[in-house]
Amino acid sequence: MNCTHPITDKEEEGMSHKTRKEVIHTFQVKFFTMSLLNTFPWDSLDREMMTTTSSDIIVEILQKMKVLFFSLFWQTCLHPICLKKPPSLKYRRRFLTELIKRHEMLSAEPLDVLYEALGEVMCAEEEDMCYKTYLLPTGDAVSLAENMAVISQGTTGLVTWEAALYLSEWALENAHIFKNKTVLELGSGIGLAGIVVCRSSSLTKYIFSDCHQTVLQRLKDNIKNCLTNCDGNSVSVCVEELDWENVSDEQLQRIQANTIIAADVVYDPDIIACLVRLLSMLLNCKVQEKHPDVYIASTVRNPQTYDCFKKELETAGLRHVVMKDSVTQVFPYTRTATIEMIKIYV
Repeated sequence: MNCTHPITDKEEEGMSHKTRKEVIHTFQVKFFTMSLLNTFPWDSLDREMMTTTSSDIIVEILQKMKVLFFSLFWQTCLHPICLKKPPSLKYRRRFLTELIKRHEMLSAEPLDVLYEALGEVMCAEEEDMCYKTYLLPTGDAVSLAENMAVISQGTTGLVTWEAALYLSEWALENAHIFKNKTVLELGSGIGLAGIVVCRSSSLTKYIFSDCHQTVLQRLKDNIKNCLTNCDGNSVSVCVEELDWENVSDEQLQRIQANTIIAADVVYDPDIIACLVRLLSMLLNCKVQEKHPDVYIASTVRNPQTYDCFKKELETAGLRHVVMKDSVTQVFPYTRTATIEMIKIYV
């Protein structure tokens, strides 16, 4: 016989508290990464407010609303991370405007702190740079200085792309691959994947690399903020200027990497030949009599460009295998486009 018992007020209160924490945490994660506002769980917020245990429903809803909206404000705009390394002013304006609108829709007494905060950001002057903060499963925060524009100063390397997020998530699940290894990352950009690997793996050394001078400087700044000045980080890290067209065997021999990773480096048909040439050089640069392991994550925006890359690999005598294991999503981004992870070998 299937027996059930009614949920007590105490149990319902515990469930509601858990839901409230989950809703606030989701808001916080999305706010720090400047996710689109329409992806926030506004419906969950409304539902949470309408769950009551008191006979005086109106009083409880109003009280819960005040607590919940203030908690949201405290865990986003007033959070120490936001105060030190904030999202863009434009984003904070939109977020606060939406939060106020939602609050007003419930015919609630105005929360002065929301209007005061909106007034402050409305009067402030926008900058070209902002911060996006990515929360790791451990609770650690990785705050990166990123540019507002997707393309700026002649490069796309000053923002974080989806494949870098995917590569970071894959690295979190495969920390054993990096244990006691010297890792070289190609096209590091502003550094998310490498910083995540250094924070989550027991590797020997990590070499970030790029070639654009502005990207290299931003990369160094982010490494300093997230690794060099981070307590408990013992990984040896360095930044290498690596020009794919002019790289030498001597430079690669000096690096001595036995694991190579890259994200979103297959996007331009004009650079495929020099990229494959570099991969061939790296794979034939034996470290302790072993060929290095090479892993590349790519967002397949243009299938023809991606097919061209794979054909170029074949022409160069390099083989590849698609890594089909599912990767748990940690960061808030859409996976609508195909992201493929391959391992390349000789």
